Amino acid sequence: MEQKKHHHHKEKKRHMIGKLIAVFQLAVSTALIVMIWNSGMVPLKFILPLGIFMLILFGITFGVQFIQKKLTGIIGVVISLIISMVLAVGLLYFMKADQAMEDVGGAVYKTDNMIVAVKKDDAAKNILDARDYRFGYQTSMDQENNQLMLEDVAAVTGRELKLIEFETAAEEAEALLDGRIDAAIYNEAFMGIIEDAVENYSEQVRILYQYGIETELEQEETNVEEAFHVYISGIDVAGPISTNSRSDVNIIMTVNPNTKQILLTTTPRDYYVPLPGISGEARDKLTHAGIYGVDVSMATLESIYDIDISYYARVNFTSLITIVDALGGVDVNSEYDFDAGGYSFVQGENHLDGAQALAFARERHSFESGDNQRGKNQEAVLTAILQKAMSPAILTSANQILASVSDCVQTNMTQEEMAKFINMQLSDPASWSIESTAATGSGDNQPCFSSGSQLLYVMWPDEAIVGDISRRMKQIEGENK
Repeated sequence: MEQKKHHHHKEKKRHMIGKLIAVFQLAVSTALIVMIWNSGMVPLKFILPLGIFMLILFGITFGVQFIQKKLTGIIGVVISLIISMVLAVGLLYFMKADQAMEDVGGAVYKTDNMIVAVKKDDAAKNILDARDYRFGYQTSMDQENNQLMLEDVAAVTGRELKLIEFETAAEEAEALLDGRIDAAIYNEAFMGIIEDAVENYSEQVRILYQYGIETELEQEETNVEEAFHVYISGIDVAGPISTNSRSDVNIIMTVNPNTKQILLTTTPRDYYVPLPGISGEARDKLTHAGIYGVDVSMATLESIYDIDISYYARVNFTSLITIVDALGGVDVNSEYDFDAGGYSFVQGENHLDGAQALAFARERHSFESGDNQRGKNQEAVLTAILQKAMSPAILTSANQILASVSDCVQTNMTQEEMAKFINMQLSDPASWSIESTAATGSGDNQPCFSSGSQLLYVMWPDEAIVGDISRRMKQIEGENK
């Protein structure tokens, strides 16, 4: 009698544990549904059936605990544990995806990395060692950042600086190497311009001190359910992705989510145009607009094509490798056979990993049309990335991809806007039509606003081509509004 009572107590305890595990399963299921709902990524038509299915599973695993058969109860506990673990993994997946989109999106500032440079063999080990140095700085542009940097260096060293003014950053750099100044203060974004004027400059100097200046960017409200333009800026910086830098890749992505149309427009980096709010009537290379911030690059392109650009996405060359590898490689169509970066590419389709895609996108010397063909190749790589990223199969690795690119991609599109766009794609997974076009022009040598009187290679815009592209952008933007 005592043994039977003991057995009954054990069975009751086992059923209680089984019920508690089933309740835990319900709690994880509820948390996952709430997380999916709050993420905004998944359409309601998918959430409702998923919620009903999870409720049924709970009903089954909870109900079997009332069945007296020992084996049935144990099986119910095992199934409930497996379901709970799977749901917990799903919950973690959505939490990471949500966090990754938050890390990538919502960028509302730009960073100017101001530096103090000295000659490589200079004895100073820190900025305090340079308190008695003669500091050079430029006066013709970037005046606000230079003034903030001068104030910061004076505060850190605790004394008034000995200052020598120069018209341009290139003149200042030459003075540093010639020994006319002991240290040079300038925006690191001007390094490319300096190296165009002073051969092997970066190999002869080192950074003694740096100071980051953040500036908030204006944000416009945009509805991703309507047509919009995205500026894709390809930069080459080793520091934070938010740091201002020349933009070597300038692509406008015109998106109409209603008609599932995308137009990719490449504008040559050497396009010779005014920089709104910076150069007045003077012209400069489009790539130099990035020195003053992504907002200036956007304003310049808006002026060229007479459009409003709502979003930007900045990537560096490391980003391209990371993105393509995270996608498992991409299939890129090449117009020509050519070799670049130690790789061979054939005319037609090429399956490329990240390093190969970067070599493909950067090459220009193999083509008679140089930069124009490089722009087309960059569009080909971007097209392949978009086609792979928008395929339903990619959803299984979406979290890994987002986590991989969170440190090397920056966009002002918010997490909520990205989630809404993903929701729209899941609601209507129809394929997108992607077309490409490229602005062209004629080469010349002219002085540029950002580099003073030095003659640099530039490209005068072909206004007829620009006009045709502008009309095509507006046509796609206006269809089915």
